[in-house]
Amino acid sequence: MPRKRSLLSSSSHHFGSTRRRFLQGSAAALAGVTLSNCRRNLTSGPGAEESTSATTGGSDGPLRIYTWADYTSDELAAQFTERTGIEVVIDIYDSNETMLAKMQAGGGDGYSIIYPSDYMVQQMLELEMLTELDQDRLQGLENMLNQWQDPVYDSGNAHSVPFSWGTTGLLYNTEVVSGTPEDWDYLWENQSSLARQITLLDDVRETMGATLKSLGYSYNSTDPAEIEEAYERLVEIKPALASFMSFGYEDALFGGDLTVVMAYSVDAISATIEDDRMEYIVPASGSSVWTDTMVIPTSAPNVDAAYEWMNFMLEPEVSTSAVESLFFATPNAVSLDLLSDEVRNNEDLFPSDEVLARCEGIAPIGDATDLYDEYWTRLTSA
Repeated sequence: MPRKRSLLSSSSHHFGSTRRRFLQGSAAALAGVTLSNCRRNLTSGPGAEESTSATTGGSDGPLRIYTWADYTSDELAAQFTERTGIEVVIDIYDSNETMLAKMQAGGGDGYSIIYPSDYMVQQMLELEMLTELDQDRLQGLENMLNQWQDPVYDSGNAHSVPFSWGTTGLLYNTEVVSGTPEDWDYLWENQSSLARQITLLDDVRETMGATLKSLGYSYNSTDPAEIEEAYERLVEIKPALASFMSFGYEDALFGGDLTVVMAYSVDAISATIEDDRMEYIVPASGSSVWTDTMVIPTSAPNVDAAYEWMNFMLEPEVSTSAVESLFFATPNAVSLDLLSDEVRNNEDLFPSDEVLARCEGIAPIGDATDLYDEYWTRLTSA
């Protein structure tokens, strides 16, 4: 399914800023806000000395957020600060596992908001790391679409607020690819000609899940024999891989050094907008529908500010602005209605029911987690 380029029409040309450039400060600013209220640390911890800010937060100090690179912006944080007087400090992680390791090592005690993915919410619950939310303090959670009212990873959204969702698929350079990728099998069938021109996500559940799906199994299989078969299939293709990489592949893909990459839709969309040669597909055999959330860790030092942030992000107008700036799909039904028709009808952002029917949410896998991790360690360390 080639992507629809409706987002490039004149009425929505503000989509043209890529996510990478957005982080460098080139995205359009939200009206009436400044950049000085937010500190953004791309790799450092909450106490990083290089951070500077022109403002100070409320009496309980700043709101420290630990999140994915593309889920907040200086403009969004500045709008929050302007409204509440609370300074926002943003630190970035590149995988759920990186975030969890930091939290377990005690390096995350300064954060009051974290953005784990669906399956990671379950793991953090098992580790007793998440605060049970006071539903009376949340405004707008009732606006979630039906499938996010009682998600499998967190019954009743008791500990998490759904923030964004999307798919996982294949992003490729049409100028250098041979044929048209339609399914995961394409990678294995063409691995000789694609040697060192492929990347898979550095994400155990996504990459193992896609391989399971290519074998006709569930993305969330807990069958040891099926999991082993997926591992062996990944061992087979590993020599053809340039690397396991979740982010930072754009330059190599645009330049032709990479041909096909496994990508989250939220990143693939921005690549296709920046370069018309790029196409994104959800493989025919199916893929994942992932959800990222907002949570308050049990170690949060500023719980009041965390609820303020959650309620701010639950506002339909704020959610709509984030969708239009940052290219992720929203689970907020009211926000969805506020989007322009061309954005709402973009099939990369909001896939058809037919495509979604082939996909699965990433669900908890219980004791099978250890087996996934064991095979993943073997695969990535060999």
